[in-house]
Amino acid sequence: MRATTGPRANGRRRGWRAATEEALYGPSGFYRRPEGPAGHFRTSVHASPLFAGAVARLLCRLDAALGRPGELAFVDMAAGRGELVTGVLATLPAEVAARVRAYAVERAGRPAGLDARISWLAEPPRAITGLLFANEWLDNVPVDVAETDTEGVPRLVLVGDDGSERLGEPVGGADAEWLRTWWWTPSSAPSEGSRAEIGLLRDLAWAGAVASLDRGLAVAVDYAHFAGRRPPFGTLTGFREGRETAPVPDGSCDITAHVALDACARPGGHVTSQRAALRALGVSGARPPLTLASTDPAAYVRALAGAGAAAELTAPGGLGDFGWLIRPVGLRGTGEAVPEDGDPFGALLVDVPDDEEQ
Repeated sequence: MRATTGPRANGRRRGWRAATEEALYGPSGFYRRPEGPAGHFRTSVHASPLFAGAVARLLCRLDAALGRPGELAFVDMAAGRGELVTGVLATLPAEVAARVRAYAVERAGRPAGLDARISWLAEPPRAITGLLFANEWLDNVPVDVAETDTEGVPRLVLVGDDGSERLGEPVGGADAEWLRTWWWTPSSAPSEGSRAEIGLLRDLAWAGAVASLDRGLAVAVDYAHFAGRRPPFGTLTGFREGRETAPVPDGSCDITAHVALDACARPGGHVTSQRAALRALGVSGARPPLTLASTDPAAYVRALAGAGAAAELTAPGGLGDFGWLIRPVGLRGTGEAVPEDGDPFGALLVDVPDDEEQ
């Protein structure tokens, strides 16, 4: 979408951050609608229970690394209607589940019938020991959008309630510094009409979430892009009823933009792909051996279905390309490089026997 520089149309105009905040989280906002996010788009959580199982295994490995504390927190950031935290609790071994304090962090109200063990909060709890897991949260932290004018000056994009845009004042201060550091660097100077989402508020939101941990691991899973490969016209878009649509800040659709995870990762965080992370947590798209079809047909069918779901979660060009930002707090190995292949958690977490992970 190209913002105009002509006369201001009738109706209010404001930055995309303020418009998105009201459209998503205001009294009639998209995320407060009764159908919830699952009524409009499908995340890894909704794609297969294998995802919750993998997160449960990660929590078990973290539990061992922490010395099996008397209380182990699991925080589901941007919990939707509590699907992930519910799935994790259902998958954990009894000994671990008995020590887990489960939290769902969401700005919408608590859904009816949610497991009583789950505390429903608007903000993450503080001073916890455990795992904070944010699946597709940061892409919905509202951000302002900048576009360069005919002189190459980045200006704030102002948007009306109908989605129409015009250019506002030049971007300045900390936002301009963030653009120079993370998006439009000297080696990638913008041309007229270039656009960027200003990710500073996401960096701060993530830092605040990490600060809730005394010891443990914070993980953010999201659509991502990286320095040197930023999209030249940004990624701001909308979703409604399973289809991508124009972003209109009237509460009728989700408004989202991919995340500069490398900016969020500083300091002390590392980014890997969902494909690598899930494979390290036991999710593989490998087909079961054909011999199983003759010896145990029912087991073969179940294994084949599981392989198909695992393949979707780890597929190149799809969910497998999601970024996993891993941020340890107070763990051994903190600050060590995470390998591009192999186990991205191996430098941080001790292994536990297979019978304890199931």
